[in-house]
Amino acid sequence: MSKTSAGPSTKGLSRELIAQTALEMIDESGAHGLSMRSLAHRLHVEAMSLYRYVHGKEDLLEGVVGLLMSDLTAALEKETGQHWQAFLQTVAHEVRRIAVEHPMAFPLVATRHPAAPWLRPPLRSVEVVNAFLTALIGQGFSDEQAVGAYRSFSSFLLGQLLLESAVRGAQTGPVEESLDEGDASIPHRDGSISLDHADEVLRLRPLLSEDRSQEEFEISLEVLLDRLDRELSQ
Repeated sequence: MSKTSAGPSTKGLSRELIAQTALEMIDESGAHGLSMRSLAHRLHVEAMSLYRYVHGKEDLLEGVVGLLMSDLTAALEKETGQHWQAFLQTVAHEVRRIAVEHPMAFPLVATRHPAAPWLRPPLRSVEVVNAFLTALIGQGFSDEQAVGAYRSFSSFLLGQLLLESAVRGAQTGPVEESLDEGDASIPHRDGSISLDHADEVLRLRPLLSEDRSQEEFEISLEVLLDRLDRELSQ
């Protein structure tokens, strides 16, 4: 009796493995070169096998971003007892570590939609923002001061590290090429995200939702001009 040829084995395939492999491929050639077909080829499976674990383009890239952010979340939760300045140092260096170790993937963290429209990259996940706010409020920051620090710190990290990634060869524009025909919707749209385990984010959502972009721009500009003025006068 003739044996039927078996297709590629999907044993051991998981969402984490798929995201990790996609991250490796992005590290090698950037997100613009990633496709479901090439990802399946790297994993030695059929492309359709991937859809049991990721639901198309948006979900795949969210899985990669989630993988990058998981270490940051764990690091911040361990450091919430630090003095606020030491805590912000930890935040900055942990986010920079992601940018340095994965410069081709960091633009995904920096430019893709955050967990909700009123959050901002690169401190984009509810877990990270909740750890950030909890740490600062626990150190005596008022609600307004903690949210203001979150906004300004996010802007600082985004500008500095996105530029650093670009210098290291990353493409900082959005991934426009279709990766598949999955037609996956954007996950975590506002209203569908659970804040049950993010008390500070839930409580401070009205403040987080305020648009103070012009005010922040002017303040940042003044800070820069003041620094240049001090350097000139030295």
